[in-house]
Amino acid sequence: MMKRKVTFIMNPISGTTNKAGIPKLIEETLDKEAFDYEIRLTEYAGHATEIAHDAMMAGVDVVVAVGGDGTVNEVAKAIVHSNTALGIIPCGSGNGLARHLMLPMDIKKSIEIINQCAVHDLDYGLINNIPFFCTCGMGFDAFISMKFAMSGKRGPITYAENVLKEGLSYKPETYEIEDETGTKKYKAFLISCANASQYGNNAYIAPQASMSDGLLDVIIMEPFDVLEAPQISIDMFNKTLDKNSKIKTFKAKRIHVHREKPGCIHFDGDPVMTDADVDISLESKGIKMIVNLNADKSKRRPNMVQTAFAEFFNDVNAVREDITKQSRNIQAINKKLIRKLNKL
Repeated sequence: MMKRKVTFIMNPISGTTNKAGIPKLIEETLDKEAFDYEIRLTEYAGHATEIAHDAMMAGVDVVVAVGGDGTVNEVAKAIVHSNTALGIIPCGSGNGLARHLMLPMDIKKSIEIINQCAVHDLDYGLINNIPFFCTCGMGFDAFISMKFAMSGKRGPITYAENVLKEGLSYKPETYEIEDETGTKKYKAFLISCANASQYGNNAYIAPQASMSDGLLDVIIMEPFDVLEAPQISIDMFNKTLDKNSKIKTFKAKRIHVHREKPGCIHFDGDPVMTDADVDISLESKGIKMIVNLNADKSKRRPNMVQTAFAEFFNDVNAVREDITKQSRNIQAINKKLIRKLNKL
């Protein structure tokens, strides 16, 4: 049997993991009876895409992104609609795509997944013709991605600091979303389109998302107050965000979004400025990826306790909203009565 060719593409300075020991782990763990391999180090932004493209053109069977979602995106977009498969050794701060695929966060174990070389044809997305493989969006998550990129520091702590600092002061926008069924207008904190289920760090923005159903999961997070924010966070990490009353979701092959003004969007966490109109679509079975055959996919879904917890607190929030509305109605009636009394 002919050996497969594998190219490992590694940015030595990105992410939060020290990569100095990875070449030795590859040498010790990769099945050399099945693979010939090389390791290439990136030297500048976009270099990973160039290396991956050259590997694809040379007939390399697998290119492995050694890094986080940014490195994965750079590598993956070079090999879409080809016979070259993507492998991932997760070394980033979030590792959203790797976590959705249920790849081990342990580097040695992730190399063992590459040894299995189980390749599936999976979906990927386009936002204004920019490929994304996990999530894209606009609104607060894109705004925070821009802040995160400008901070010069990586890691979940920096991300959380930006969320807490900016979250309560962020002003929701109005969006017109057109899909196959028509056009609807929403006032939203964020609009997210998910090919995979999570942003990273097990924060599930789209718990029902699949990379093989040929559809995007569109998530609309409506404006919320300070009392509702903790439950939204809990639901995100409990995989129950789709049950939250502030969340509207639907599936679509493509959507067009018109917003009030130009602004930031993100693709796999990387921000970019665009005009007011945004086109998002799905490319079905457009990329080959190495998957984990031993993954327990049931772990992507909430357990009974998490579901019950989410339903209870959403019921509490629904009652609170109803009381608030009734209180406002009573206040409005009182004001009318006072005005009438003043006229007597």
